[in-house]
Amino acid sequence: MSERLGMPLSRFILEEQRKHPGARGEFSIIMEQLATASQVVRGHVRKAGLVDILGFTGKLNVFGERVRRLDEFSNHVFMEAIKTSGRFCAMASEEMKEAVLISNGGEYVITFDPLDGSSNIDINISIGTIFSIFKRTSSGEMATMDDLLQPGNKQIAAGYIIYGSSTMFVYTTGHGVYGFTFDPAVGTYLLSHEPIKIPEKGKIYSVNEGNYKHWIENGIKKYIDWLKEKDEETKRPYSMRYIGCMVADIHRTLLKGGIFMYPADKKNPNGKLRLLYEANPMGFIIEQAGGIASTGRERILDIVPETLHQRVPVIMGSPYDVKKAIEFIEQYSK
Repeated sequence: MSERLGMPLSRFILEEQRKHPGARGEFSIIMEQLATASQVVRGHVRKAGLVDILGFTGKLNVFGERVRRLDEFSNHVFMEAIKTSGRFCAMASEEMKEAVLISNGGEYVITFDPLDGSSNIDINISIGTIFSIFKRTSSGEMATMDDLLQPGNKQIAAGYIIYGSSTMFVYTTGHGVYGFTFDPAVGTYLLSHEPIKIPEKGKIYSVNEGNYKHWIENGIKKYIDWLKEKDEETKRPYSMRYIGCMVADIHRTLLKGGIFMYPADKKNPNGKLRLLYEANPMGFIIEQAGGIASTGRERILDIVPETLHQRVPVIMGSPYDVKKAIEFIEQYSK
C-alpha cells in the first residue's frame, strides 16, 4: 500500500509541483478552485430531491436539448470558479453556444462539461463533471478561438468528478492518473487510487445497444455480435453495462477494464459525443492510464478541432479490446 494514500488533494498537488523546477504554483491554484467548485455541486446533487433544482429550466441549449436546472447551476458554479482563479484567458462550456474570452486573463484555457449525464439527475444515478486544460498559444491582450481549438495531444491536464455513492476527483497532468475520494468528515478530497492503470483486457462492454440497427459502421455490429459469442479461450461472452453517463461508464472502464463506445449512427453521422468537452479529456485520461482512445479510424487526441461543439465517434478502453474493435471496423466497414 502506498504511503501517500489518504493524502489531501492540496498537499498532493504541492508535492507534485516540487518535482517541476520553475513551477510558480498557478496550476495548484487552478486545481484547488476546480475541487472547491465540485464540492459545491456535490452538495446540491446530494440534496437534489429536497430543494427546487430538479426538472427543466424551459430553455434549450446549443444542441436543442432541454436544459435542466442542475445543469445551469453547475455551469454557473464552474464558470465563477474559473473566472475567480485569475489563471484563464478563455473558457468554453458544453452548455454555452459561444466561448468566453477574458481580457488580460491568465495563460491557460479550459473547456468543460459542467454536468455530464444530466438525464440521470431525476432518478438518482451517477453523474459527473469533465474538464480539459491547455496552455494559451496566442499573444496579445485578448485570447483567440485558436487557443480553444487545439488538438487533445496539447492538453496539459484533464479530469473528471463523479458524483456517485461517493464523490471522486480523477485527473492527469500527463504523468499518470490519480483518484481522490471526498471525505465529508474532513471536508476535502483524499488520495484513494494511485496510480490508476487500466487492465490490458476486460470483460465488460459499454454501449447503447438500442442504437444497434442505426450504427453506420457495420464493423461495430460485427464486433458486438462477436463479444456475445461463447468462447472460453478469449473469455467470451462479455457482460454489457451501460449507465448513460460518460463519466460513470468511463470510470468503471478505467478501473475494471473493457471498452466504452459511442459510435456514429444515422441520427448522429459524425458521432454524438463532443470532442472538446468529452472525447479529448477522457481520451487523455484513458491513454495516461495505459488504454487507447480512438474514433475507430484515428486517434482522438490527434484530431484538430474545427468548431467548439464538434462531435466525434468514440471507442476507448483496454488496449486489447479497442484494438479488436478497430480490427472489425477495418475488416467489415467501408
